[in-house]
Amino acid sequence: MQSSDGLNSTLSKVNKFVEERDWNQFHTVKNLAASISIEAAELNETIQWTNPSVEEIIADQDLMQSIGNEVADVAIYCLRLCSVLDLNLIELIDRKIELNEKKYPVEKSRGSSKKYTQL
Repeated sequence: MQSSDGLNSTLSKVNKFVEERDWNQFHTVKNLAASISIEAAELNETIQWTNPSVEEIIADQDLMQSIGNEVADVAIYCLRLCSVLDLNLIELIDRKIELNEKKYPVEKSRGSSKKYTQL
């Protein structure tokens, strides 16, 4: 994971890329949210109909590259959405982790995949 300086640098690169191409006009909240979902589906597609282990994925450089490219696409669109809405991604993540710690206390959730409503 990057430091917040690294994140800000990446966000600046993404925004510059968009601005140079005059794509802000297309980056509506709806379009960005749809793009996140589409790219997440493409990430799933990299292992569709298979269930490789972590070790198998790491050993397959083509698959690693495909997964990495799709993860990057998802992240880029998430960063754009944060930029458009002036959201601080690090603050959002920190707040969500705090909420999840309350919803999934260690003593009830450790080793369990149950949703918090079932704990």
